[in-house]
Amino acid sequence: MLLYILLSIVILLVTALFYRSCVKPHSYWKNRGVLQGKSVWMFGENWKLLLGQESFAESVQRIYNKFANVRYFGTYQFNTPVLVIKDPELIKQITIKDFEHFVDHRMWVPETTDEMWTHNLFSLKGEEWKEMRAFLSPAFTGRKMRSMFTLMNDASKHFIQYLEGKNETMLELDFKDFFTRYSCDIIATTGFGVEVDSLKYPNNEFFRMATEAGKLTGIKMAVFFVSFFLPNFILKMLNVKIFSTRVSQFVTKLVDETIRTREEKNIVRPDMIHLMMEARKGKHEYDLVDEDDNDGAFASLKNSSPNLNQKMPKMEITNNMIAAQALIFIVGGLETVAVLARFMAYELAVHQDIQEKLRNEINETLEGLENNVTYEAIHKMKYMDMVVTETLRRWPSGLALERICTKEYTIPPKKAGEKELLIEEGTLLWIPVIGLHYDPEYFSNPEKMDPERFNDENKNKINKDAYLPFGQGPRLCIGNRYALLETKVIFFHILKTFKIVPVEKSSIPIKIVKNSFILDGHNFKFGLKKL
Repeated sequence: MLLYILLSIVILLVTALFYRSCVKPHSYWKNRGVLQGKSVWMFGENWKLLLGQESFAESVQRIYNKFANVRYFGTYQFNTPVLVIKDPELIKQITIKDFEHFVDHRMWVPETTDEMWTHNLFSLKGEEWKEMRAFLSPAFTGRKMRSMFTLMNDASKHFIQYLEGKNETMLELDFKDFFTRYSCDIIATTGFGVEVDSLKYPNNEFFRMATEAGKLTGIKMAVFFVSFFLPNFILKMLNVKIFSTRVSQFVTKLVDETIRTREEKNIVRPDMIHLMMEARKGKHEYDLVDEDDNDGAFASLKNSSPNLNQKMPKMEITNNMIAAQALIFIVGGLETVAVLARFMAYELAVHQDIQEKLRNEINETLEGLENNVTYEAIHKMKYMDMVVTETLRRWPSGLALERICTKEYTIPPKKAGEKELLIEEGTLLWIPVIGLHYDPEYFSNPEKMDPERFNDENKNKINKDAYLPFGQGPRLCIGNRYALLETKVIFFHILKTFKIVPVEKSSIPIKIVKNSFILDGHNFKFGLKKL
């Protein structure tokens, strides 16, 4: 009898715990009068992702399309309530006008388990983030990109010379590998002043560490999932990390040695380490006004955001803090740029008319330049910008934006059926970027690769707040100009020498990778036909 009573008590306790932890949370939005769809207990909207039935990109689009004609609705990531924001005007309000209520990103791991992750610009919160953003912003102005252009241009020409050296009229190339190595070499030279030559030395240490850090699959997907389930004290006990110890140690040692050598030998080089060393000495101009800022690129126009009172940060900038920023520079710059480049190559191979028009612009640009492209010439190429911009619309690396409500915020009613909604501090907000990019309300015939939607006549008709490949507002990706310039430079050199064509091994249409946080494909094998 006693055993029966004890067993009954245990069952009741387990049932109560299950209800409180796994059932009750899924009524959060319903209880607040917010529209929500069906969600699976414990898993929310993530069960298809967990089972490998859809990619992250497909998951975001499915969630976005769940409800039509609404500004926002509720959903769940596992047991965490998430407010999905669909309306571009409301997105602008949250990310720019009322940014002070939504300053932070969600933290995946405890601060003490992975300092290289929690101390980088992406993860920092509140005032620490503002100070670090002020510290780094001058390194990414148009003026600084001009100084880095020579390094990018030289690296691009080296890659083309390598291909030309094969003396073949038709090369079959794995663009996934090619552009990852290109992106890695650009990061090495513009970030650290290191020449690695990942084509000649395919297994060099920088490439191995950079690709391990930059991969947004595998262990990082697992950390994302467990961070929703496990409390911080358990994550601390398990010592859960985003970056492996060997990657963190490699970058820290590289930064320490580079800074020491440059200080001892008074070496000056127009790269990221030099710019951060100068900023630490107070030699940066903490002013967002830059004559090169308005470069005309549609994707970078969102740099105009509220001034965060740019000033010298109060925090002490140590070598370890510089290393943390250098590591996120690798993560943000490696796979995202490489993915953009390989999807652009895919689109050009499939759409030969677009490729030919872009090549004609390249040839016209080269006239009078004695075969040497300049920074100014790249920025004047309107069709190049149109192709890159449309590729980013079709294949955005950042599939969704996250914001944490840091101060209570009220969304006033606007549409019929809405009522005032109080967003509690700590609530997670989600902006489904790829859903917006494929919404025919904002982009007609969204499945079509159509650079002309961004020509001078049409781009002014586009709702700019529905186009978010680099985010929006003060949390906009700080390296967006860098990514655009890097992509444009390599395609300038490829297309003036080669024609990108499909081959027997090409996958058309491309098959999307399922176990990745970024939009990627399985097979990017195409041909380069010498002109």
